[in-house]
Amino acid sequence: MDDAEAARVAADPRYRELVRRRGLFTWTLTAVMLIAYLSFILMIAFDKALLARPIGAGVTSVGIIAGFAVIMLAIVLTAIYVRRAARDFDPLVEAVRAEHDA
Repeated sequence: MDDAEAARVAADPRYRELVRRRGLFTWTLTAVMLIAYLSFILMIAFDKALLARPIGAGVTSVGIIAGFAVIMLAIVLTAIYVRRAARDFDPLVEAVRAEHDA
């Protein structure tokens, strides 16, 4: 792709809308993950007793569950992004690509 073609694609309103929507969505997911991770780290730093508290009579602690929840959140957010990309973003990319390849 040469510079003139890249400029034409960048000027396409559908491409601009795609970049705006995808950027907003990815920054939202990033903020959710960042808040969850930093909350977990802050709990480790400031409330070790809470994280060390066992759940029930077993050996599993609140900290293990919280750490597992952070990992699961990352997996869920990835799945949400992949689903949204396949449903909304990929068709827009293909439409812009098809028009500019023609």
